[in-house]
Amino acid sequence: MAVMKICAVPDPVLRQKAHKVTSFDSSLQKLIDDMIETMRAVSGVGLAAPQVGVSLRVAVIEIPEEEIIVLINPEVVKRWGERELEEACLSAPGYVGEVKRAVTVKVKAKDRQGKEFRIKGEGLLAQALEHEIDHLDGFVYIDRLESPDKLQKLTE
Repeated sequence: MAVMKICAVPDPVLRQKAHKVTSFDSSLQKLIDDMIETMRAVSGVGLAAPQVGVSLRVAVIEIPEEEIIVLINPEVVKRWGERELEEACLSAPGYVGEVKRAVTVKVKAKDRQGKEFRIKGEGLLAQALEHEIDHLDGFVYIDRLESPDKLQKLTE
């Protein structure tokens, strides 16, 4: 396993719609393992393949005290409610912004073996699911800001 370099805005890979995964081979398994190690190394909650320079529809999420979720070719099936919350991103370091996200989301995806599953998320999981799927569609959370004054530079 290896920690990968995280791509930051304005890297063009972050603006591309990622390609669908068609082969669940050893290279995909290595990518998933490396993404998990990278996410943990930088204390992230989620990581999408485009963030490490790979234009594939793969994302990993690890909510504290929950099992890792591996999402291959995920799609949001349904959203319920709306809330405004602070969000940050490993690909836009040093900033935090207020965005609108669903209260609850239902997503269908495949696991690392290619088996389809559905997951319903609320709270942080709903936010992470929408955030990572946005990356797979070529969006970064800053694209979701209602206005530039909703983005704040973090001070250390």
